[in-house]
Amino acid sequence: MQLFHSPTSPYVRKVRVVALEKGLGERVTLVNAVPWPEPTAVAAVNPLGKVPALVTDDGLVLYDSPVICEYLDSLSPARPLLPPSGTARWRVLRLQALADGILDAAVAVVLERRRPQAERSAAAEQRALAAIRRSVAALPDELRPGASPFDLGQIAAAVALGYLEFRLGGESIGTDAPSVRDWWQDVRERPSLVATRPA
Repeated sequence: MQLFHSPTSPYVRKVRVVALEKGLGERVTLVNAVPWPEPTAVAAVNPLGKVPALVTDDGLVLYDSPVICEYLDSLSPARPLLPPSGTARWRVLRLQALADGILDAAVAVVLERRRPQAERSAAAEQRALAAIRRSVAALPDELRPGASPFDLGQIAAAVALGYLEFRLGGESIGTDAPSVRDWWQDVRERPSLVATRPA
């Protein structure tokens, strides 16, 4: 399988963590496809021009991290990351959606700050930061310290917290709340998260 990726993309990191947690790391070949300033390398497989995009062994192209993660989880019955049905499944998917929303807002802040000063929108940045703070404040109700197994929702949350630390570490965004901080400290040294930590 080929994974079109950018080294610092948190969405790519989520896919890579899933692959490692499922024991599929050696089956995934990374293809460098940094989409900025132009998505030339990835646009050939993903018309959205975004990473990640996965080309499966049989040539099927999948994109956006939730779809790719579910596909990878389906490849092996060992250690399922997404419950097959019922309330447990919806809880995992809800946490993944919350974490992905945190990422969307964080990426929006990073991109806004990269714009020329005269083109930046302070209102857009503050709106995104407010969404991050609300969402991080909601994490304690979603995270279950010591919960087992480490599922797709928890993977997404860990990647989101890692990205906030990586890109917005100096911001006051609620990640220092004891329950969030303690959970993050507990999971951040998992081998899959260490192996995919951006430089």
